[in-house]
Amino acid sequence: GLIARGAHLAAIQRHGLRIRSKVFGDMECRPHSTDNPAELGPVDAVLLTVKAHSVPAMVPSLAPLLGPDTALVTFQNGIPWWYFHSFGGEWEGTHLESVDPGRVIAGQVEVRRVIGALSYCTASRYEPGVVDHLSGAGFPLGELDGSHSERIENIAEAFRLSGMEPSIRPDIRSDVWVKLLGNVPFNPISALTRATFEEMLGFGPTRELVRSVMEEVRNVAAAFGTKIPVTAEERISGATKIGAHKSSMLQDLEAGRASELEPIVGSVVEMADKVGLQVPNLRAVYGCTKLLFERTAEKTSSEKS
Repeated sequence: GLIARGAHLAAIQRHGLRIRSKVFGDMECRPHSTDNPAELGPVDAVLLTVKAHSVPAMVPSLAPLLGPDTALVTFQNGIPWWYFHSFGGEWEGTHLESVDPGRVIAGQVEVRRVIGALSYCTASRYEPGVVDHLSGAGFPLGELDGSHSERIENIAEAFRLSGMEPSIRPDIRSDVWVKLLGNVPFNPISALTRATFEEMLGFGPTRELVRSVMEEVRNVAAAFGTKIPVTAEERISGATKIGAHKSSMLQDLEAGRASELEPIVGSVVEMADKVGLQVPNLRAVYGCTKLLFERTAEKTSSEKS
């Protein structure tokens, strides 16, 4: 079953979900679609794919989907709310307010259900019911304790059968940082400059700012025990191949939507503060982007009133 909202749901119910993919070709499917999870009832696994800042508000609606053994596969960007669970050591159970304000998620979701996951697909919603898939089919998956469980193998196999490229990872937190290495600079800097990946990385000063922020992200990861197995230059090289695509944060800005700034960028700043680490470039980019989205929200609100 597919849970969607608003115009997107209405279009899927009318015409089916249409995907225009440069990887798999165009396709159409007609899943059972609803905005009411109670219609579906308990399932084997829930794939949680909403933006990270939307999770606290929608967590209560998950209850009808959760049976005794239902797995919750979380695909959110940024530092995930579960990051410090099954972490061990002095940071075990550490709370990040930027990720889970007021512990709303942790208070309603049993951590035993969680499987961490990441998406390496470049996609955007062309119109309600129509998704453009530009590149990528990779999906790292990982149990929080690093185990290779039967449930994660079953979920990975389901992805394989659909043509996706899942990989079961022994340390999903390391994969979180690999993706953050790109998302932390690319998303806010593209929002500030309105630039595509091609434009952002083809201009010397912004390319250098991206590199500087990446090095600060690497330092924060190291302070919490993770050495990111990718260099800044390797991550920049990979992003250059994306070309004229706009980041998800820039798409959100242009559409007047709320952004994932706090889970993606604010969370890393919060972690740096916990260990007294200086991250001046990251903090400047974060502050400017936060103001940008707040002013945009105020303008949108005043226009509606």
